[in-house]
Amino acid sequence: MTRLSRYVTAELIPPLLAGTLLFMAILSFGYFFVSSQWLAGVPVGLIARWIGYQLPDTLVKVFPMSVVLMTVVAFGRMSTERELIAVQSGGVSLGRAARPVAVVALLVTLLSVWLSLWVAPRANVETRGLYWDALTGAGLGQLVGKTVDLGGNLTLTLGGYDRATRRMTDVRVEKWQPGSPRTGTLIFARSGTFEQSRLSLLDYTVFTVDYAAAAALAKVPDGDPTAFREAVQAVFPNVIIPQNATDPLNVDTGLSRTQTLAQYADAIGADAQGYSDLAATLRDPAASPAARQAARLTLNRKLALPFGNLVLALAALPFALRFGRTLGVSLGIALVIAVAYYLLFFVGLTVAAALPAVPELGAWLANVLFAGAGLWLLRRT
Repeated sequence: MTRLSRYVTAELIPPLLAGTLLFMAILSFGYFFVSSQWLAGVPVGLIARWIGYQLPDTLVKVFPMSVVLMTVVAFGRMSTERELIAVQSGGVSLGRAARPVAVVALLVTLLSVWLSLWVAPRANVETRGLYWDALTGAGLGQLVGKTVDLGGNLTLTLGGYDRATRRMTDVRVEKWQPGSPRTGTLIFARSGTFEQSRLSLLDYTVFTVDYAAAAALAKVPDGDPTAFREAVQAVFPNVIIPQNATDPLNVDTGLSRTQTLAQYADAIGADAQGYSDLAATLRDPAASPAARQAARLTLNRKLALPFGNLVLALAALPFALRFGRTLGVSLGIALVIAVAYYLLFFVGLTVAAALPAVPELGAWLANVLFAGAGLWLLRRT
């Protein structure tokens, strides 16, 4: 039985590796083609680094297709050449002969879970940061006119950006006190930089404003300048104007420059949430119900797709036994199964969005249906 397992495993590995390389090449070419207008004159090493950052997320996406191709090609050939009949005539059941498929698919699943929850989120952030800062040079210019949340109740708005010097102009920073939503600190600066996780502002003015006290100004008696002066001081309890306009004001941010670009530079932010971020949101008692539901959906989505490798190995097996006659047919069957799975997977995500109370139902819909169909077809086979 050990020799049989080694033999079947040896049949599985080549199509798995070939499929992974093929589908990765196709997706990577797609990324390159879409962004080709920005890549003129960019060093090849930098482009290779940018594509390399995308590999973890790409692997998570292509592994299910590769597992399907692996199963259909290997067992299709073994079925066509009557090797499976010979094995079964020797008293070995199809289930025992197919155990290496489950083992390989499980290993791919574990690797995919690790990539999906721990590696890909960080790599996705680096991908977007490298794209906007190094490849296109747009940098923070993508954020001009936007108000972005930098974490820690800190927001940033900039009126302009100089690509050559990486300097922001007409900067406004707001920070609101958590326990007092009507009291905030506003910083106005003519220019500044945002590097790493720090804002460095020049020619700035800082105002601490109490809007509750501002509302009380209307109640100050007319003709009482002392009371009015005290009321105004209550509205602006702290005002800072530096003596030297070249003295910088450094403000630490919750998000780094790269994370900010990844989240706000594109119309759709990078998939940057890993297990630690999602678990922290689910454990946070102060998190809103919407944030908890979004974290549940994202966590289940990041788990469901990797476990689709196991499900698709099961679902592809009966098709391999019936139709896997040649390599061309096997490739066609593998693509049909994979495309059907991805379509149903995205339908499930749509269902999850429509039923936010139970996001698990939609996220795992494709896996449940394909697993049931695979078992039913295997019984018939």
